Amino acid sequence: MQRKPELKGRAARFARLFPAGPRQAARTPFVLLVVLLLGGGLIGLLVMNSALSEGSFKMDDLQRDTKSLTDEEQALQRDIDAYSAPDALQRRARELGMVPGGDPAFLNPDGTVKGVPSPAAWLPVQDAPLLVPPPEALSLDPATGSSPSPAAPAPLEPPVQSPDPTAATPETPGR
Repeated sequence: MQRKPELKGRAARFARLFPAGPRQAARTPFVLLVVLLLGGGLIGLLVMNSALSEGSFKMDDLQRDTKSLTDEEQALQRDIDAYSAPDALQRRARELGMVPGGDPAFLNPDGTVKGVPSPAAWLPVQDAPLLVPPPEALSLDPATGSSPSPAAPAPLEPPVQSPDPTAATPETPGR
């Protein structure tokens, strides 16, 4: 058996810093550290996966709500478009007793009148009688804050027209 040679000087000083015999590092702390790191990583992945799944479910619910609200908005927009169509406005105006206006006259900046005005023509509604609610039905009920329901609205009579619209108005002197 061979012995190690004796060290002198500087080498001897370095040799004293290291342990003399063969030593084996304790494996228990290293194994425990690796197991803890792997377990922590797996638990972290599980938590992250659960959070992502929860977010996915919330996103699906919000998308479903958005689709429902978009459908409702489109249905309401179709209703608005149907009520604001020119033919629907004309029909509703006739039901309320409104008639198309006559020819207008225009007032120039210098005070002269351009055009000859004509009265609106009376056009009765063919489908339904014209009904105008009595004045008391148009006022608000102070107790409830709403208008009372009209009992029986009176039919609207056509206006009496004079044969010559200019003859019915008295002429103002000085003009």
